[in-house]
Amino acid sequence: FVLTLSIFSVTSFACSDILNSTLRVLDSDDEQNLCEYSGNVVLVVNVASRCGYTPQYAALQRIYTKYKDEGFMVIGIPSRDFKQEFSEEAKVAEFCSTEYGVDFPMFATAKVTGENAHPFYKKLIAASGKEPRWNFAKYLIDRNGEVVDHYKSRVTPESEKLVSAIQSVL
Repeated sequence: FVLTLSIFSVTSFACSDILNSTLRVLDSDDEQNLCEYSGNVVLVVNVASRCGYTPQYAALQRIYTKYKDEGFMVIGIPSRDFKQEFSEEAKVAEFCSTEYGVDFPMFATAKVTGENAHPFYKKLIAASGKEPRWNFAKYLIDRNGEVVDHYKSRVTPESEKLVSAIQSVL
């Protein structure tokens, strides 16, 4: 029994303050607490459907598929902060699914900048010292629920810089 308890304590992860955030699932009334992803490496991305960086959805899906069995998650959070997202969440959900085959978790449209930013984004900004300046900004969170780094929109999901960082915390 002691051995089992010891193994359990090594493999279980407490929920960090950053991940202890509840978000509404895209185009749904369901809510989800991100503590569900404790112990995983998480890449949080503020996404938009009508942006020059929108093709990054394909790369996000590829890296999610490649690393998800190792405990890697991509979380997409659409935002209208930069005026490049559909006004209806149903359109966002349909676009992501039909155009890019997205099957990583997508959450409701949220503000990601300024005083009215979603509380989850306020935590990310406080932890990294960086606020999203445009769509497809990325925050990498390690298995302990701490922000490792922030990546600007132009850093693609499959760039050597981001993939190396993901691999280093997997």
